[in-house]
Amino acid sequence: MDTALSGPIRVDFVLLPGSLILDWAGPAEALRIANQCLLATGQPAAFELGFIGPQAQATSSVGAQIGGIQPLPDLVTESRPTPTWVVLLGQPGDTIDVRGPGVPELLHWLRGLRLRPGRLELVTVCAGAILAAHAGLLDGHRATTHHLHLDELRQVAPRCDTVINRVFVLDGAVSSSAGVTTGIDLFLHRIAAVCGPALAARVAQTMVVALRRGPGDPELSPFLRHRDHMHPAVHRVQDAVSQAPQQGWDAQRMAEVACTSPRHLTRLFIQHAGIAPMHYLRSIRLDLAEAALNAGRSVGQAAEMAGFSSDTQLRRTWHQLGKNGSPARPAA
Repeated sequence: MDTALSGPIRVDFVLLPGSLILDWAGPAEALRIANQCLLATGQPAAFELGFIGPQAQATSSVGAQIGGIQPLPDLVTESRPTPTWVVLLGQPGDTIDVRGPGVPELLHWLRGLRLRPGRLELVTVCAGAILAAHAGLLDGHRATTHHLHLDELRQVAPRCDTVINRVFVLDGAVSSSAGVTTGIDLFLHRIAAVCGPALAARVAQTMVVALRRGPGDPELSPFLRHRDHMHPAVHRVQDAVSQAPQQGWDAQRMAEVACTSPRHLTRLFIQHAGIAPMHYLRSIRLDLAEAALNAGRSVGQAAEMAGFSSDTQLRRTWHQLGKNGSPARPAA
C-alpha cells in the first residue's frame, strides 16, 4: 500500500437499479465485522464503507428499496488521503444492458478513473466485471466473472485475459470474483492482506462461512486452514493460538482454553478441524518462520520469532511437515 496514504481504506460500493443484493451485502458485512474485531482489540477501523451511484435511490434485485445513495465522487481531481476500492456489482439477466437506468452515466464516470495499486483499485463481483469491461478498465488485465457471463466478457473486452473456473482473480489494481458468494471469498482474502489472516479467520467464523481460495492462489496459510467447522471450543483454541503462537503452548494449556481435557480436545480437533492440536500449532509456527526467512531473517531469528525452542526444532519441523529444501535454502 502507498505509504504516503493514511487512514482507513475507503470502499465504495456502486449501486445501480437491480444490483444483486448479495453481491454487496455479503462483502460489506465482512468489512463491518473486520472493523468490529479491530475496534474490540483497541485498534482503529481499517475500512470506511460508502454506497455510491448515479441515482440517489435504487430498487435492488429482490425489490428492496435502497435510499441515501451518494453521488459518484470525482476521483480524478478529488484529493483523497486514503486508498479507495471501487466495487462494481452484478445484475439479473444473461447479459448486462448498458442502456439501462443509470448505466450510461456510470460508464462515463468509470472511463475517467485512473487505477493505481494501493491508491485507487477496482473490485468486481459477478457481472460487475462486464460493466468494467464496457468502460475499458479490464484491457490488459486478467479477470473473471460469473460463468454465464464469460463469453460476454470475452466479446466486450477482447484485450482482457478472461480466466475461467476461478473463485477470484487478482491482477494489480483489479480484483474480480466469479459471482455472488465468491465476492465474500474475495473480500476475506483482501481483509487478510490488510488486517492479517488471523483476523480474516475470525471474520469468516463470525459469518459462519468456510474459508476458501481461488484455485490459482497459493495454498492458504495455516491461519486460514482447518477453520471450516462450527465447533466453538475448537475455534476458541485456534483463535488463542493464532493470536499468540510464540507463547509456551502445550496440550494442557490448550485444553484449559477449551474448558476440557487434553485427550477430549484432541478428539474434538481431529473430528472438527481434521488435525491434532499440537500439529496445528506447529503448522502455524512453521508458517511464521517461513515468512521470516523470506523476509531475510536467519534460521535462528526465524525460529525465535515463530516460537520454536531452537533452530534445530525448526529444521526438524520443516522436514516433518513436508517442506521442500531446508530453512536455510527454502525451495523456490
